Amino acid sequence: MEKLIIDGGVKLSGELEVYSAKNCVLALLAASVLTEKNVVIHNCPKITDVLNMIKILESLGSVVIWHGDTIVIDSSNISRFEIPSNYAKEIRSSLFLMGSLLSRFKKTKAAFPGGCDIGIRPIDLHLKGFRALNVTVKEEGGHIICNGQHARGGRIHLDFPSVGATENIMLAAILLKGKTTITNAAKEPEVVALQDFLNAMGAKVKGAGTDQIEIDGVKKLGAVEFTPIPDRIVAGTYLIAGAITHGELLIKNCCPKHLEALTDKLKNAVSKIAVFEKDIYIKADGDLISVPLTETQPYPGFPTDLQAQTLALQTVSKGSGIIVENIFETRYKHVAELTKMGANIVVKDKIALVRGVKNLHGAEVTAHDLRGGAALVLAGLCAVGRTEISDIKHIDRGYLNFDMALRSVGAKIERI
Repeated sequence: MEKLIIDGGVKLSGELEVYSAKNCVLALLAASVLTEKNVVIHNCPKITDVLNMIKILESLGSVVIWHGDTIVIDSSNISRFEIPSNYAKEIRSSLFLMGSLLSRFKKTKAAFPGGCDIGIRPIDLHLKGFRALNVTVKEEGGHIICNGQHARGGRIHLDFPSVGATENIMLAAILLKGKTTITNAAKEPEVVALQDFLNAMGAKVKGAGTDQIEIDGVKKLGAVEFTPIPDRIVAGTYLIAGAITHGELLIKNCCPKHLEALTDKLKNAVSKIAVFEKDIYIKADGDLISVPLTETQPYPGFPTDLQAQTLALQTVSKGSGIIVENIFETRYKHVAELTKMGANIVVKDKIALVRGVKNLHGAEVTAHDLRGGAALVLAGLCAVGRTEISDIKHIDRGYLNFDMALRSVGAKIERI
């Protein structure tokens, strides 16, 4: 079992570059099976979630070749439409493959997906979308079995603007006859990137980034070469790392527009933030100031995937702040670990009240999920003494060489 050992109290200084977004790459990998032509995706991070998704593609019959950080995918000889249970239980994004396989083969079977334990995360919206496309859906023996022999375009209203459901329905509709309309669709940048990717393959999709997406089905898709959007959650984590250590960082190759919900909060918390076309500069001199209220919402609201990191920042900020988690009902597992480090946090249902303390102190803590694990790393960076973080496999799911990146800007962090 690997662990991270952090000797805190070092001000980070320098530049950090952001790679392609995990949640974007995973959707593009799922979409790659829609075509029999080659798919080329640049700047892919070799993180656990991406590697597991590639294993699923290979198990279905795709040929995937790495050239540095570029991957080439040939799905012309896919022979299976069932997603292996052992992989599906490791990664929730395996669910996206159901839409693609349905679209191409008109049938699919998968185990209920796994991933981080941060709440119930029902897949009802995905299945509701499939049924609206005239797909027969059965749930039996822990599996979802879909038959789309009579599938066609349809109209779907999502009760909640779920990113996963929006993307899965888009993928399922691409090769169907007729027009599909998704209302109350998710507006996240990753949805827009998926639309751009699909259209570059020859699909007819419009409206991504708004609450209504329209898909006109096509008979086949062609080859594509594509560079995904930068990872806004990694960029946000780096920014908070600069703030929590009273450091000075330049975050390069990011999309500042995607981070406005965070940078708006940080403007009042740190001494300086400067936004450029593809970079963000942060400097944190003096006291960190608590943000009175942070409430997670679907994009363009504050992202749930930055809630844990922001909470860590609040623990050492002057004053008190309230965090409201509206997306996932059990996404406060990092709170107990931060409390071991001296944080003053009270949680009631979806609300966390954080009273800033002068210092956190190093402790032995455990990462229970991806973003909560990142929050513990941030806490360790500013804590007095040594912090030991176990179960870092969760962190590796979404951060590429996190320890090496932080070490490059001065952090005293080692993987053992």
